[in-house]
Amino acid sequence: MTSTQIGDVDTQALTDEVIRSFDGTPDTRTQTILTALVHHLHAFVRDIEPSLAEWESAIEFLTAVGQKCDPVRQEFVLLSDVLGVSMLVETINDQHAPGATDSTVLGPFHMTESPTRHLGDTIDEVGNPNHLLVTGTVRNTNGDLLPHATVDVWQCNEEGFYDVQQPDIQPAGNGRGLFTTDELGRFWFRTVTPSHYPIPTDGPVGTLLDATHRHPYRPAHIHFIAHADQHRPLTTHIFVPGSPYLDSDAVFAVKGSLIGDLGTADAGHAAQFGVGVGSPIATVDLVLAPTPSGSADVL
Repeated sequence: MTSTQIGDVDTQALTDEVIRSFDGTPDTRTQTILTALVHHLHAFVRDIEPSLAEWESAIEFLTAVGQKCDPVRQEFVLLSDVLGVSMLVETINDQHAPGATDSTVLGPFHMTESPTRHLGDTIDEVGNPNHLLVTGTVRNTNGDLLPHATVDVWQCNEEGFYDVQQPDIQPAGNGRGLFTTDELGRFWFRTVTPSHYPIPTDGPVGTLLDATHRHPYRPAHIHFIAHADQHRPLTTHIFVPGSPYLDSDAVFAVKGSLIGDLGTADAGHAAQFGVGVGSPIATVDLVLAPTPSGSADVL
């Protein structure tokens, strides 16, 4: 256990004084969070006993993380991801959605609005001839299909880049789409098979990875956010089977249940969905948990 006594100074008295300063906080949840934060943060400082130079470096690092953020780049989300905090938050919240599809990280690239698209549209605006057909359903944990649910989709291209990373090459909205399920809770669209890719390393998070000799790569995946009235929103991925880095995702987001299965389009699929015979097909089943009684949907 870390000692709270340093020379003649009892550092616990300082911690207690800071915690007491929150006694008048009107919102009890805010008070709980701040109290726990100070308790654990002070314990961390006692544990590592940083030098003043190390403390200044930490402040400079966090400042640089904030300065790297802009309307299409969220470096703090990226930092949370590579430290496993994002996945820890998702895993804790999954406990409140038994039977639902496993959630996973939002990631740093959901920073622009997906264009509204019709069922069957392609989200590839570059015109790649090699299609991946995605078909899916949205249902609840009772197995009931959910008509008129919204499914927000975004992904990188076949070279591993999102539209916001290549504004001079990819049209804004490429690889993105906002779909609404039909009367039977179904959705389908065409796209390209995404590639594995490195997370951005040109900022302080990249410096952190380099300092710890960690690779920056994520396995290939497609992002989904599903919403339906009176149900908890779901943020998840479908990972491409066989992709490199499934066993060492830089942001710790892979769950076995989210590694998809790829089928192959036959003549019937080709006629119905406008893809070539032999094109890969990904089937997605998004299961939403009900919103707790008396609670509003969390958006």
